[in-house]
Amino acid sequence: MSFDASTIAMLKTGIWETVYMTMLSSFLAYVIGLPLGVILVVTDEGGFYPIPWLQKILGLVINLLRSVPFLILLFIVLPLSKIVIGTRIGSPAMIIPLTIAAAPYVARVVESSFREIDAGVIEAAKSMGASTWQIIWKVLLPECKPSLLVGAALAVTTILSYSAMAGFTGGGGLGAIAINYGYYRYQPALMWVAVVLLVILVQIIQEIGMRFSKAGDKRIR
Repeated sequence: MSFDASTIAMLKTGIWETVYMTMLSSFLAYVIGLPLGVILVVTDEGGFYPIPWLQKILGLVINLLRSVPFLILLFIVLPLSKIVIGTRIGSPAMIIPLTIAAAPYVARVVESSFREIDAGVIEAAKSMGASTWQIIWKVLLPECKPSLLVGAALAVTTILSYSAMAGFTGGGGLGAIAINYGYYRYQPALMWVAVVLLVILVQIIQEIGMRFSKAGDKRIR
């Protein structure tokens, strides 16, 4: 096939739709997942404010959502997109399924980052009279910032892969181009171009995340 002006324009639109779905879903996933991760740590038996039953229920819900394959979750949640967005196709309709799929993953990433902090640091903050919120905002978050940034890069690339899979249901973006034009219309060159562009986006996101992580890591200064 020849990559004429219309094909190039379609690829540019696909890149924009992929970035739009990925970035907005990542933001919303962190708006939901970051507090959930904090609650998982704080309400644990050894946490600052132990509520074991809440921690177990929340952990169970998160594990259940994480265990559902994304394509199945996508078909389950799309009716909700129809109610909220007004449509089940296009990149805006994919925001809700992507957010619901990614938020539990983000919660576990945040929880894991918090648990890496030395207990002595937390005990020192407690001995100085710091409140729970002060420990979270002034101790936990600054101390685990490098780990959180690496986790954010991994989460965003995971959401990017989900957005590509959303192309099976008319989600738009590079995934839809690879499937609808490359695979179904037997245009392998276009499919591979879309795949290469997705790989490039993943590499860019990963590199940005690693650079920010190194810049914020006090141990390598």
